[in-house]
Amino acid sequence: MFTSVKAFEGQQYSTLKRQSLQSGLLFEDLRFPATDDSLFYQGNRIGRVVWKRPRVIHLRPTELCEDPHLFVDGISAHDLHQGQLGNCWFVAACSSLASRESLWQKVIPDWKEQEWDPEKPDSYAGIFHFRFWRFGEWVDVVIDDRLPTVDNQLVYCHSNDSNEFWSALVEKAYAKVYGCYEALDGGNTADALVDFTGGVSEPVDLLEGQMATDEAARNQLFERVLKVHNRDGLISCSIRATTIEDMEARLDCGLVKGHAYAVTDVRKVRLGHGLLAFFKSEKLHMIRMRNPWGEKEWSGPWSDSSEEWNKVSKSEREKLGVTVQDDGEFWMTFDDFCQYFTDLILCRLINTSYLSIHKTWEEEVMRGSWIHRQDPLRNRSGGCINHKATFLQNPQVSPGADLFTAERKKSHTQRGQRGKPENRRVELNRKYRMHSAQQKVAGSIYINSRCVFLRKELKEGRYVIIPTTFDPGQQGDFLLRVFTDVPSDCKELTLDEPPQTCWTGMCGYPQLVTQVHVLNAEGLQGQDSNGAVDPYVIITCEGERVRSPVQKDTRCPNFDIKGLFYRKKPKDGIHIENMIVDSFLGQVILFSDPNERQEQHTLHLRDKGSRQDNDLPGTLTVRLITSTTLTNI
Repeated sequence: MFTSVKAFEGQQYSTLKRQSLQSGLLFEDLRFPATDDSLFYQGNRIGRVVWKRPRVIHLRPTELCEDPHLFVDGISAHDLHQGQLGNCWFVAACSSLASRESLWQKVIPDWKEQEWDPEKPDSYAGIFHFRFWRFGEWVDVVIDDRLPTVDNQLVYCHSNDSNEFWSALVEKAYAKVYGCYEALDGGNTADALVDFTGGVSEPVDLLEGQMATDEAARNQLFERVLKVHNRDGLISCSIRATTIEDMEARLDCGLVKGHAYAVTDVRKVRLGHGLLAFFKSEKLHMIRMRNPWGEKEWSGPWSDSSEEWNKVSKSEREKLGVTVQDDGEFWMTFDDFCQYFTDLILCRLINTSYLSIHKTWEEEVMRGSWIHRQDPLRNRSGGCINHKATFLQNPQVSPGADLFTAERKKSHTQRGQRGKPENRRVELNRKYRMHSAQQKVAGSIYINSRCVFLRKELKEGRYVIIPTTFDPGQQGDFLLRVFTDVPSDCKELTLDEPPQTCWTGMCGYPQLVTQVHVLNAEGLQGQDSNGAVDPYVIITCEGERVRSPVQKDTRCPNFDIKGLFYRKKPKDGIHIENMIVDSFLGQVILFSDPNERQEQHTLHLRDKGSRQDNDLPGTLTVRLITSTTLTNI
């Protein structure tokens, strides 16, 4: 199930359990002890806490029940109730997790072996383990089963059934990763969803997208949400609180502000009864949510006991699992959902399997760091674009040499600082770091979140991704995940210019760097009787060639491509040929003077060889930048 799993803090579950069984003593986790230090970092605010194990042995007062289980009647979103901790974000993510067997079995591995077995009491060692995806790898977290209680009741996350403990134990393992329980007080649901799945979390701002008023955008969003749900993704939502007073304020319709809800189902519901429903094309877009408190539901249309449900057949209601009880779970129309909710989180499981019938993505994972150094060429913490003098000193990541078809790209950054990725379109043959700003094609916003997501459809070309912090000088590590239609082989650009080698003395070293930007062509010769033509250009300089993508069915192509050349022979010309299916349409030869920083030329196409003085149909517009300083472009 896992390619590799790392033991958290070096604790090996199987080794520790075997040692406990051999010693006859229940496991006590010294890395996360049963003390206030594991509960608080700002001091005890809930009174005297007694740590108790779920299972009664020899009627000790430090135990909770005689017949504990991980699961009672299976695992369900209804098992979860938030305790005395503001971690609705975590509990909402757990509610979503509980609805996906393939996912919770990753988080709760070997669950049958971990389950309390009354027929094998000697196999109980008071030790459990859970797995979370953290910064690019699955980590296995060991805990003992001592849980914090007050007045013999669990303080934090708990189940409806007093002898069901999976949620309390998962919460303890997660608190251990964060350092203590109180560290979970206030957080981001997207973080927990990613930690449970290894997926990619995309925030959707319903206000910014005007989903409440734009019907077309709302219908398009519903299809996206439905697709994520049907492909086993996890979804959460909330109503933004704009003031402290708004936090957890209850609206007249029953919804709560500043509170995370788990989305537990998304459906197109058929209205009507019998054959009328079968032949009726109208379907209602519906979404089901759960409040982690296990109470306080939506009271508007399509709430549990509303008369709207009479429009739906009994069989359809049973299929939807409609129940009339205050269990925190409720249905809404997607229209009403967009009217009240402001934020949606879609956690996708990105499909990278070649055997799948669904869309398959190529994934590249790269780790990097923002490191502050005084030397501008070695500094890797340049801050955002507002700091123009240092922005390009950030890490720069580029796909491999063959990526000319990056039609779509997803990048996802995790780090310890506020950061975001920016995509810049660069020369098709760039191998070294970029030193002058080039066209920005995509960029996310800076937010105070561990995960930053960017989705963008890009035309064919080469791109450099620049992960940045907001302020210069901030240091930290980041994880960059890139998903593309084709293999991308991402690598960080580390060299600023061609390296000096043992052959440099013999073969020479570049004296100039020239950027050739082919903008467009006009009036090319037609290829057939209809005048159609599929042109491309080839730029050649000192034996290096850069070829553009083909432009379909046009005699006036907008190429907009660049090549970068480090030149040892400044007096040699730069050749640009217009071609169609390897047939010659014309060429231009250019010479670039480094004294002129930027030159734009519109030139007539010429023949080649002994006939190169002959004009051919069409012109080519080219911009050249040349510098004697190799780190200027």
